[in-house]
Amino acid sequence: MVRGARQPQQPRSRLAPRLTGTVEKPPRKRKSRTEFVLKEIMSSGGAEDDIPQGERKTVTDFCYLLDKSKQLFNGLRDLPQYGQKQWQSYFGRTFDVYTKLWKFQQQHRQVLDNRYGLKRWQIGEIASKIGQLYYHYYLRTSETSYLNEAFSFYSAIRQRSYYSQVNKEDRPELVVKKLRYYARFIVVCLLLNKMDVVKDLVKELSDEIEDYTHRFNTEDQVEWNLVLQEVAAFIEADPVMVLNDDNTIVITSNRLAETGAPLLEQGMIVGQLSLADALIIGNCNNQVKFSELTVDMFRMLQALEREPMNLASQMNKPGMQESADKPTRRENPHKYLLYKPTFSQLYTFLAASFKELPANSVLLIYLSATGVFPTGRADSEGPYDFGGVLTNSNRDIINGDAIHKRNQSHKEMHCLHPGDLYPFTRKPLFIIVDSSNSVAYKNFTNLFGQPLVCLLSPTAYPKALQDQSQRGSLFTLFLNNPLMAFLFVSGLSSMRRGLWEKCQEYLRKINRDIAQLLTHSRSIDQAFLQFFGDEFLRLLLTRFIFCSATMRMHKIFRETRNYPESYPQLPRDETVENPHLQKHILELASILDVRNVFLESTIDDY
Repeated sequence: MVRGARQPQQPRSRLAPRLTGTVEKPPRKRKSRTEFVLKEIMSSGGAEDDIPQGERKTVTDFCYLLDKSKQLFNGLRDLPQYGQKQWQSYFGRTFDVYTKLWKFQQQHRQVLDNRYGLKRWQIGEIASKIGQLYYHYYLRTSETSYLNEAFSFYSAIRQRSYYSQVNKEDRPELVVKKLRYYARFIVVCLLLNKMDVVKDLVKELSDEIEDYTHRFNTEDQVEWNLVLQEVAAFIEADPVMVLNDDNTIVITSNRLAETGAPLLEQGMIVGQLSLADALIIGNCNNQVKFSELTVDMFRMLQALEREPMNLASQMNKPGMQESADKPTRRENPHKYLLYKPTFSQLYTFLAASFKELPANSVLLIYLSATGVFPTGRADSEGPYDFGGVLTNSNRDIINGDAIHKRNQSHKEMHCLHPGDLYPFTRKPLFIIVDSSNSVAYKNFTNLFGQPLVCLLSPTAYPKALQDQSQRGSLFTLFLNNPLMAFLFVSGLSSMRRGLWEKCQEYLRKINRDIAQLLTHSRSIDQAFLQFFGDEFLRLLLTRFIFCSATMRMHKIFRETRNYPESYPQLPRDETVENPHLQKHILELASILDVRNVFLESTIDDY
């Protein structure tokens, strides 16, 4: 994840790990650990001849690997955060050294215990660094299998109690290492939907924080408690619980499964474009977040990934087996996660994605951000006259609204206007805007004739609907987990597993029928069909239509601004207001016994 440089501190703890910021600042250069340890051995163990040469060499080799690993690990922070090739060789060297270091300490544990004084927390630090490497590799490649590798190392640290003796040492910096390990482990578990483990880790972290602040009377107690509050709010963000018969919560995954996207019928004429790159941008004021990952970003992240699989070998060096000149097809689109980026940062990453986009590929831009509205009346209606969404700045924010101190004849500077995206429409572009000013992007002009689609959220929700904005947007929830969103707008807060699975199966049927409506439509814009060949984009489009149709049939969604829109416009009578689709929605509502919250008369009009 990328964070805005030199940003003012957000009301979150700086102690929680950033999604790219797990690499700590390297210490000042000093004598190598090798020289220091050997000197200690000589002073404590008597004459040099008393120490077997083999043991001296073991300690020397271990210290060399340890120094080298730290040097390479600290160098990760200097790698460019964008671009997909420059970092691979450096990561390969780092994995090499950590692989050797991990195996070396396993093979020579007794000598290192006796001569080096190797402590269990030091073994835990090595395992933690390897976990961080796998996690960083996931962020660089979007390959979810590496999350499992990070989890395996973090889990081993906990199972083997590598950090258990840290609390007995009078060194607060070691306890902070332990707390940071917990925070990183929680992030990985959240991304893997291991919520049971998350809850256990949060309890353990809470106890550790209490002990830490009691023993050392530190000034960072408030910030660590904020970490706990953030993760607690994050895991409670879903508005609906799925329950087993014993009332335990069912953990549902919203990544793309084999049966997730509706299959294309034989003979369907769709484009051959594939989603290769995605920018996921979060800049909503007051939305629940953890480790610079907002709920909306988290949900869209999972909507663009397949279910992870275990790698064949834990200590594989990711990506090293593949030729750099012959990239293999990625299972998941590459993603950049940008939390509250400045305009210049957003544009830099956008340009990097645009530059490296392969032929016949699509760039997706997801914007979850506060709306910026035009001030005054514009003399024209150009791409900079409708406002857009907020980008980060150093201005103060009061009650969610930025202080405006500028000439009203000027355009908002800290804003991504529709016109800012025009240069990137030279290649296939798929845009999703979840904002109170999403309609600003309805006024696009396709200048270069490339496939271009914008899916736009409602700009307001009915007042009668319980405000859930802090726990994530309803529109993004529909794109991530349409059944949960349907239950929420129907007034349901929990459901038994059996009924949930029955409804999911019916929803898959609805998605298949929506796919047929799109591909059989005679008046639909061809841009939609050009994107329809990609599984991820096909699923997003069918969920968008289901979302729009549901809201149009709901009794409390009665204003135009309550409905999603798109560019180009969809033919309503063939898609979002199609009688066949409306009957499906009423049938789903009947299965849930909530038909009374939907309109019946819309069917009779056709």
